[in-house]
Amino acid sequence: MKTKIFLITALSAFFSAQLSASPGNASSLEELLNYAMENNIAILQAKEAIEEQEGVIIEITSNVLPNANLTGRYSKTDEELIAGEIIPDSGATEDWGVSLEVSQLVYSGGGIRAAIKAQKYARESALQNMRATIEQAVFAVRSSFYDALLAKEQIEVQKQNVKFLEEQYQIVKDRYEAETVSKFDLLQSEVELANAQPALIRARNNYRTAIDVLFQVIGYQSSSEYAYDGSEIHGELFFEAIHYSLDRALSSAMEQRPELLQLDALIKAREAGVDVAKSGSLPTISVFGAWDFEQSPISDRFTDALDGWRVGIRSSWALFDGRRTKGQIIQARSQLRQTELTRRDLELQIEVQVRRAISGLQEADELAAAAEKVVEQAEEALRLAEVRYEAGTATQLELLQSQVSVTDARTNLLSANYSYLVAAAAFQQAIGNSSADANL
Repeated sequence: MKTKIFLITALSAFFSAQLSASPGNASSLEELLNYAMENNIAILQAKEAIEEQEGVIIEITSNVLPNANLTGRYSKTDEELIAGEIIPDSGATEDWGVSLEVSQLVYSGGGIRAAIKAQKYARESALQNMRATIEQAVFAVRSSFYDALLAKEQIEVQKQNVKFLEEQYQIVKDRYEAETVSKFDLLQSEVELANAQPALIRARNNYRTAIDVLFQVIGYQSSSEYAYDGSEIHGELFFEAIHYSLDRALSSAMEQRPELLQLDALIKAREAGVDVAKSGSLPTISVFGAWDFEQSPISDRFTDALDGWRVGIRSSWALFDGRRTKGQIIQARSQLRQTELTRRDLELQIEVQVRRAISGLQEADELAAAAEKVVEQAEEALRLAEVRYEAGTATQLELLQSQVSVTDARTNLLSANYSYLVAAAAFQQAIGNSSADANL
């Protein structure tokens, strides 16, 4: 029950909406993320790991609960063996018996209790692993979605470029027929229009490829009949700047990163594992009670069967086991130290990751601001070039160059916005907060 509550809480903390059976019906980022929560292969594997730990806990707990065993036996002996007195003083040819025994472990040197404690921490470790898997899946879906969105927007930029060149070609063609421009101008316009087509074709192919990768990340297997018309993915390459401070970001990462919490739980499990190993040098004690119903040894008549009860205590103590227990203790302590060192190393890695994520945000923010300004300048330069061209004071080459500058500037702006969105997703993952609000 606790596991199910955690799963529901973990998923609802990231997303609230629910997606229909196919992501193709409506593919906003939020809907794709919700679909991934239920279908991403890595997340499903993490959930199964939690289920496995639940089974291990139940198995170990069974050692401290009463155990009831029903046993039976039956055998028949050849009469000639009885006649030859191989079995003396017995006229019975059959032997049977039924026994019901209930036993309870009383003391095991603390090993069972420590083992249960260790597995509970192992389950907590698995839960944190699922959180880490969700964080990674969120980043993968977001970055793949932005890849697809960038490819889609680049299609529109190339379409606008082709449309402009088509209109320009028609103008030049009309002027050529009116003998106001040369054949060179017409050929130049035709070449520019032809050169724009491959970029549009590549943009469309990039979009199809990005969609395939995105659907793989969310765990969706599309049918061969499914077609992408561009309407399945909708969104904008627009961002609101994240406010952050390095100190708070590092603090958030150290407190919230599921990888660290996973190792914390694993360290506690390793500590309990040391206690489990130590219990091997202590005795075990259990009590039992049984009721037996069996064949009389001197008669083969059913009515002569014997029945009765017995109770007792069982105990065992390995006084010398060839130093096996000592070896297990050494292993358990070494595993504990290794896990502690792994956590220290991970702390250093996370600190570097956070610093790099912040640097990426700063770079992307500056590039986006610069690219936006360049677009404004390029569009103004194109407007002036069109006016001058109409007035006959600018050449067609200058006009085409201005259009190329606009196309490049728009493409660069899309790439800059894309880079910021991906950098923001990386920053959110680095601080252990993949929810919508990551301002720090």
